[in-house]
Amino acid sequence: MSKKVYLTDVTGRDGFQMEKEWIETEEKISILNQIIQAGVTRIEATSFVSPKAIPQLKDAKEVISSLNRKGIELVTLVPNLKGTELAIEADVDEINFVVSISETHNNKNVNQSVGDSLEQIKIIHQLAIDHHKRLNISLGTTFGCPFEGIYQVDKVLKVMGRLDSIGVDRITLADTTGMANPKQIILFVKTLKAAYPNTHFSLHLHNTRGMGLTNLYAGYQAGIRHFDAAIGGIGGCPFAPGATGNVCLEDVAHMLSFMGIPIDPDVRKLTEAAKNLETLLGYQLPGQVMKAGLASDTTAVWNH
Repeated sequence: MSKKVYLTDVTGRDGFQMEKEWIETEEKISILNQIIQAGVTRIEATSFVSPKAIPQLKDAKEVISSLNRKGIELVTLVPNLKGTELAIEADVDEINFVVSISETHNNKNVNQSVGDSLEQIKIIHQLAIDHHKRLNISLGTTFGCPFEGIYQVDKVLKVMGRLDSIGVDRITLADTTGMANPKQIILFVKTLKAAYPNTHFSLHLHNTRGMGLTNLYAGYQAGIRHFDAAIGGIGGCPFAPGATGNVCLEDVAHMLSFMGIPIDPDVRKLTEAAKNLETLLGYQLPGQVMKAGLASDTTAVWNH
């Protein structure tokens, strides 16, 4: 199994969607281009969602059309068929459709039942094939949610069975509100990978309860090599109580590179982008490396 880890930046979607104050489109584009210049090769830049639901992302089309897309994979999240059609029009590389494991959260997040979302996936899967687009399904609240508590893996396996019958083979396991723990991550990942060995799994983690990095490393030990993160650790789900930021991209990159695990992005450039984002947003972000600096800059090597 490859040792290298591939990081997807979700600042433009999962990060910005929680910001109440309007961020100018040009400023969003500038931050995302800085992340690209830092060496991130996969960006979930925005979401084609109703402006009434998330006003901050109403400029999705403008953001996508102005990004420096050379050498990157551009992803957009979509909640429904209409969003999928807009993503195809924007010529994105990958459509990321979200459906929650939690019935309650799915209704709050996309205003429909899990069953209705799965029925839409059948149509969206065929659209993606017809237009030569990759389709990824993000399973929101994979490990538990504030409304329905912590799950057993069987609850996820039932939804996976439906997705597998449709032909979906790219799945993101999303800890939407940071409820997972490392033991649970390893159990779920190993169980799902064993049940669906031909499926490409990735992890989308939040640091709501301070376990983001440990959960990420647990996922790595269980065989995951693709992870989502946002610079500065910003973001969260607007439709789940207590949801806070994503795992922090520069902190993730720093941890992995410091451990000798290969990644593409440059940690220093990511940190500079995070500092610029903090200045733009006007409040202190939860990222740690942007405050403390790289460990390699401060750690002396002691030989005895």
